[in-house]
Amino acid sequence: MGFYVYLFTALWVLNCVLAAWRKNAFILINFVTLNLQSFIQTVYSKDFLRRTCQHLLGFDNYLFIFSLFTGWRIQHTGHEKAFKYFTTLVANEGVIIDIGANIGIMAVILAKKCTRAVVYAIEPMPANTKALQKVIQFHKLANVTIFAIALGDENAQVNMIMPVMHHARMQGLSHVMESAEEEEAGEKYIISMQRMDDMPALQQLAKITAIKMDVENFEYQVLKGGEGLLKKHRPIIYCELWDNHRRSECIAFIKNIGYRVKVYSDGGLIDFTGQPAINFFFMP
Repeated sequence: MGFYVYLFTALWVLNCVLAAWRKNAFILINFVTLNLQSFIQTVYSKDFLRRTCQHLLGFDNYLFIFSLFTGWRIQHTGHEKAFKYFTTLVANEGVIIDIGANIGIMAVILAKKCTRAVVYAIEPMPANTKALQKVIQFHKLANVTIFAIALGDENAQVNMIMPVMHHARMQGLSHVMESAEEEEAGEKYIISMQRMDDMPALQQLAKITAIKMDVENFEYQVLKGGEGLLKKHRPIIYCELWDNHRRSECIAFIKNIGYRVKVYSDGGLIDFTGQPAINFFFMP
């Protein structure tokens, strides 16, 4: 939320400055008096700010700036405490897999912290992949490799969508489409999907140390498609799970192959016993 507030405030101030520079006091006074109240009311509307920023900056620039800002926010504030704790558990060796790398926010943090490891950033959506590449280049990271594919429980072509809500593209909600979602508004793509167990780049690795996964309610399919690798490498897994039947399927599956299910609380991990949670740790 802070990103939008800072950016929109800067644009508002710029408008004021330009009006003053043009020595048109009437426009300046009118703008301030008539629109300040509206500005205060709308500045906390994510939909309005997201739409405005995407329009003014262009979508590619918006994704790049948003990635940089959110990465800074995670590293320097109390944002995403569970993920930050996850980074303390990841060994500085082998390969870390970021499934659903999106625009590179967490892949960058992992790559900077684990300099002797390699991060495999898996992201299927073209606009996200483009931003991810730009962010990696900006940070001059040599230990990140991008794979522009989706992961699941079969090797196939799948339909994916980047939803459009209130005239703004929602890159963070991109997902594999299901039959009930065929009429959902958004940008649709046909994407190659692979099972982790069949992904050539993963087959000869000496060690997969950790997996971060956020694939918008498709986690169960990804886990099923990587059962062999999970049993072989026993990586720590950090993932987001929605509170529905697929969460139950994921938990049953992961327990069946010998993992413990934990959640973050008060600076450490505790057993998951049904308490409210969104981010989960699967510990070997």
